[in-house]
Amino acid sequence: MSSYRGHGTFRRSSSVSSRRSTSRRRDSIARHRRDSQQPLLYDQANTEMAHDAIFDGPMSESVPTGVSSFVHRGSRSQSNASQQRPSLGLLSMKFFGSGYDVVDNDDAVTETSEAPGGYDDEDGYAGTDMESQAGDTPMSEYGDPLLHRTISGESDFMGMNRKKTSQRAYLQEEDLTIVIAGFRTHSLKIILYYFLCICTFGLTYLLLRWLPRWWITMTAVPSPLEKCDWVVIENQWGEVSIHDISKRTYGREMSTVFSTSIRYVPDDPENDDPTLPVLRWVDYRYTRFVWHPYLAKFIQNNNWKDPSWKKVKDVRQGIDGDIWEDRIAAFGSNVIDIEQKSMGQLLVDEALHPFYIFQVGSIILWSFDEYYYYAACIFLISVGSIITTLIETKENMARLKEMSRFVCEVRVLRNGFWRSVSSEDLVPGDVYEVSDPSLTVFPCDALLLSGDAIVNESMLTGESVPVSKLPTTDKALRSLNLSSSGVNPDVAKHFLFSGTKIIRVRRPQARGSEDAAALAMVVRTGFNTTKGALIRSMLFPRPVGFKFYRDSFRFIGVMGIIACFGFILSTINFVKLGLHWTLILVRALDLITIVVPPALPATLSIGTNFAIGRLRKKDIFCISPQRVNVGGKIDVMCFDKTGTLTEDGLDILGVRAVDRVSNQFYDLYEHPEDLLPSSEFERDPSKEFGERAAILYAMTTCHSLKLVGGQLVGDPLDLKMFDFTEWIYEEGGETNERGRVSAEDASAAKPASGPSLIPPTVRPPGGRSFAIEGVMEGSADPRETAPMELGVLKVFEFVSHLRRMSVLVKRFRSTTTQVYVKGAPEIMSDICDPNTFPADYDELLAYYTHHGYRVIACAAKTIPKLSFAKAQKMKREEAEKDLTFLGFIIFENKLKPSTAGAIKQLAEANIRKVMCTGDNILTAISVARECGLVSEFGHVFVPQFEIGNSFDPNSKVTWHSVDNSSLTLDSETLLPMPAPADADASLPYEAHNINDYSLAVSGDVFRWLVDYAPLSVLQRMLIKGQIFARMSPDEKHELVEKLQSLDYCVGFCGDGANDCGALKAADVGISLSEAEASVAAPFTSRSFEISCVLDVIREGRAALVTSFSCFKYMALYSAIQFTTVSLLYKSGSNLGNFQFLFIDLFLIIPISIFMGRSEPYPVISVKRPTANLVSKKVITSMLGHIVVLSGMQFLVYFMILAQPWYKEPIVDPDNSTIESAENTALFAISSYQYILIAIVLSVGPPYRKPMSQNLPFILSITFTTLFVTYFFLDPPGWLASMLQLVDIPYTFRAFIVILAGINLSLALTGEEYIFTPLAKAYAAFKEKTRSVPKERKKYKVIQEGMLF
Repeated sequence: MSSYRGHGTFRRSSSVSSRRSTSRRRDSIARHRRDSQQPLLYDQANTEMAHDAIFDGPMSESVPTGVSSFVHRGSRSQSNASQQRPSLGLLSMKFFGSGYDVVDNDDAVTETSEAPGGYDDEDGYAGTDMESQAGDTPMSEYGDPLLHRTISGESDFMGMNRKKTSQRAYLQEEDLTIVIAGFRTHSLKIILYYFLCICTFGLTYLLLRWLPRWWITMTAVPSPLEKCDWVVIENQWGEVSIHDISKRTYGREMSTVFSTSIRYVPDDPENDDPTLPVLRWVDYRYTRFVWHPYLAKFIQNNNWKDPSWKKVKDVRQGIDGDIWEDRIAAFGSNVIDIEQKSMGQLLVDEALHPFYIFQVGSIILWSFDEYYYYAACIFLISVGSIITTLIETKENMARLKEMSRFVCEVRVLRNGFWRSVSSEDLVPGDVYEVSDPSLTVFPCDALLLSGDAIVNESMLTGESVPVSKLPTTDKALRSLNLSSSGVNPDVAKHFLFSGTKIIRVRRPQARGSEDAAALAMVVRTGFNTTKGALIRSMLFPRPVGFKFYRDSFRFIGVMGIIACFGFILSTINFVKLGLHWTLILVRALDLITIVVPPALPATLSIGTNFAIGRLRKKDIFCISPQRVNVGGKIDVMCFDKTGTLTEDGLDILGVRAVDRVSNQFYDLYEHPEDLLPSSEFERDPSKEFGERAAILYAMTTCHSLKLVGGQLVGDPLDLKMFDFTEWIYEEGGETNERGRVSAEDASAAKPASGPSLIPPTVRPPGGRSFAIEGVMEGSADPRETAPMELGVLKVFEFVSHLRRMSVLVKRFRSTTTQVYVKGAPEIMSDICDPNTFPADYDELLAYYTHHGYRVIACAAKTIPKLSFAKAQKMKREEAEKDLTFLGFIIFENKLKPSTAGAIKQLAEANIRKVMCTGDNILTAISVARECGLVSEFGHVFVPQFEIGNSFDPNSKVTWHSVDNSSLTLDSETLLPMPAPADADASLPYEAHNINDYSLAVSGDVFRWLVDYAPLSVLQRMLIKGQIFARMSPDEKHELVEKLQSLDYCVGFCGDGANDCGALKAADVGISLSEAEASVAAPFTSRSFEISCVLDVIREGRAALVTSFSCFKYMALYSAIQFTTVSLLYKSGSNLGNFQFLFIDLFLIIPISIFMGRSEPYPVISVKRPTANLVSKKVITSMLGHIVVLSGMQFLVYFMILAQPWYKEPIVDPDNSTIESAENTALFAISSYQYILIAIVLSVGPPYRKPMSQNLPFILSITFTTLFVTYFFLDPPGWLASMLQLVDIPYTFRAFIVILAGINLSLALTGEEYIFTPLAKAYAAFKEKTRSVPKERKKYKVIQEGMLF
């Protein structure tokens, strides 16, 4: 491949974007979803969530919801909606259009396609091009699957597939489809290529560098994938990259590389694990594809799992050196090492960009024309720009590399001996020590084999909630599924994620064993880890194809065509004048640099750069500048609830315990002293304190808190609950007594040494005894008056589908054991004695949930004479039954101060607001009403499964008003049904408000609607849905994509694990988290208020309008100068060296920069700015201004020719005549036009502040106007000489100044009163005469269909 390396700057890893247009397709009937695969992970017993959603309980309190919740529902990738991937207008068109075959594969599932004569799906997608744009239908929305899935026969494997030159593959983690094509370099072709490069002085090299497909066609020929030397990979966005094939001798079983499901050998069914003689692989975007010789295709091996991983006892032995060598070859080093280009490579890439090549060509041209000063200035500006870009690029890459790369020393078990090695050398199957005090961050994805740990997973979740990790079991080891995008909650509690911080690691509880250590087994390394996937998503985000950017480059192309016409006409004119051919060529080419100004692309970023700078001052940081303009087009803004709309933590409102005497709840107790007075003398003897004491004990013991360095760490809800009790927690000899401050941050705490078997204990503060005789057991044992101390014998951790946790607790010197349970109120009926529920249970629960409070229920029971050993063996099912209901703990989640105001401003701007949360549906509705997200008096309808469940295609969903259950929606149209005659009109939400309604959708109903409901119902739900509750991370992601499929421009604002996917999928993602995961969003706000959304929208609109203004200004600048030069060319004249320099450096650059400095208007307008550069309004305005400006120059030119004092310049065949009357006059009037058109295009309200508030712009306009007037009316000799001005009568000079004023008046009048009305009139006329209806956004059409 040395021939290819001669094309050094276009390396294999280079990526070139080539966007093309496509028509977006959607599935038109529900059967596409009805045929979807059922989710693999779900519990049929827990599919009735829609029935229980009204009084749904808390989310996971011990394990972050990103890995623990909603596992009973299918993930986005498992739904048919996600499997409907787009037809690729990719290599299948460009390279495979002439008989190349394509193999489809999706790892374990083989998808083959016969495409004789080209790539043509059964669904007729051949020839479809693709274009990425903001708001485009995402990958999961393009209609039918690429190919119908079939299992290939034996002949396919052994015959046809071995001759395939290409294949298609789907990367599930990236939701990306790629085509891999094999090639080999052709000797004759590469020789011809080098010959052309030499003969054209490198122009062939440059052209083919910019057009990589041409380079591939010219230098290589297709080759079967089995024998190819290198491959070309193109993804669905049209990005092309070229990669070498790596290979090495292997000679081990295929099970050491490929997962069990794809070790298929059709010609030898008895040998299910043959030897792999040679290992061939290609790395694409840091994902490894390994060649499968029997399936004849490249397959990802990042989901590999050793078949021998069945028993923990066996895997604790580690691996030997031979196995390590093979696995380091198969999976690579355990390091997330981002390849960085050298400064030389960056310099070559930047300098050979088409923009700078055009600059270089222009500089050479100007030098030939003796414009040395101008050429030197442009050269210095270009060099400065390149150096600045190189420095910024290098710094950004270094910063990202520093953040992602982590290497440390670890103790690993190899060949039966412990040794210290670099973490880079870890491979799957290695056993290493995690209790090493020097280890602060996990270097890989691993399973905890022994010991226990508390970790901070904020790197993945964005939330610094400590999580407990326990040793894995044989069952968990067997159920480990590395091919899944997520981690099963049953495995997650044993799973150590790469990059997560260690808060505490404890060695196994083994007495007398000094060598006992906490061990973990490596399961994934490097970029295959969860952290690696996050880094990949940052390095390769979905490309943004904003309409404005596409139109701007199309417009440049049109201007280039105009320049070519100018080139031809000027050449004809120069020939008539008898000029020398060299001067003709230089002058004609110079016209191209005038029509297509080199600075045009740079001006498009002026408004964006100012906006980013202003956002940075507000602690809002942007890592994707193109998204700034997209922010100005947001149609719908989605918000997470907890931590985004509301405060991060929950505050306890109080406790409602059960009064057994009245069979009612006690009043709300807002303080532990009110709940249970510490002194017996303060207790009312007429009242029963048993339940009140028990619920207090449950609050002190039933939680997942841990003590690290004297500080309690754990779930915020548990922390608030324990802080409410004011009790003291003791663990391992440490306490959290008030006044004690940790010496170091919890995340930096040293791992603890081997703990004792003493369980964690809690006790009341000070001298309080809480000596309640016979609490919960009815005994009067005098020992119960001993000092109060409760020990936690065993903890049954919170399980998301059970929605509860429980503990076994024993009081000091007591003979009995208590079971305390807390969880969701609706599950208490399954585990509690029904006779223990008070009469007002449902009424009180409905009251608190309707008012937005979070309710946790508590229950307990007593077990006599339970020993410690028996407690450890007790099953969860035995402990959590026949319980006594104790009462409710009421939490309130307060709105953030700026939430209501920000939501109000969005409503006034007619920007739709959507809440997308994992919380309870009624709590979400209450918060939505409180903050104004939905109307306070509007009806909110919630769904329920009347028949079936979320996994049954034949289920039936009904919709009822949450305030008046007699009001319903039609299940097909989602329109309100007539109110029944006996409806209670006295309710606060009367029937006449039925027109003002919205939908609140639970996650399982959303899943069912996506998978099985008719498309019209799904779309109407997306239009009217304002609240989406109990949504899993994948469902949040999918909601964003579904909204985008309706042509919404979607923004998402969130702060945690459940939001990362949605933040990346949204057109504008705004993260309120400073954690590492927040870099997955284009915007990050250090001010954790949603007011940042308003700033992003305001700045986005201002930046978009500024980009339009700057682009129009540069286009009109070109038109003005083109007219000036074209008129001067008639007499063989031109502008002078310093005239060009004055125009560009002293007029255009400062004016265009300060024009973009206008700040956004404080009020967000209802109307969004257009992003269409070729709209009738924009085109009409530009053409109108061109007519006025050109007309004024023609007037000046012909008037000066008619003057009696005018002398026609003498034409010099070898040089241009600069000093002439028409040159001076046209130079002056054009200088005024550059200034006045900037005034006209400086748009103020409703998107930017008035021009008068842009002081630098006003000063620059004033100064340049005065200076132009000065040098034109009364220039000093040196200035007139330098600018090559001639003396013309003063009266004519004054006349030109007056013409400039008239020009300004005409331009302002035209912009305000002529051009815009003319464009509207033309649009109305065209609309009336249009035979085909204008294509409109889908959501607007659907909205109109729902009017009633």
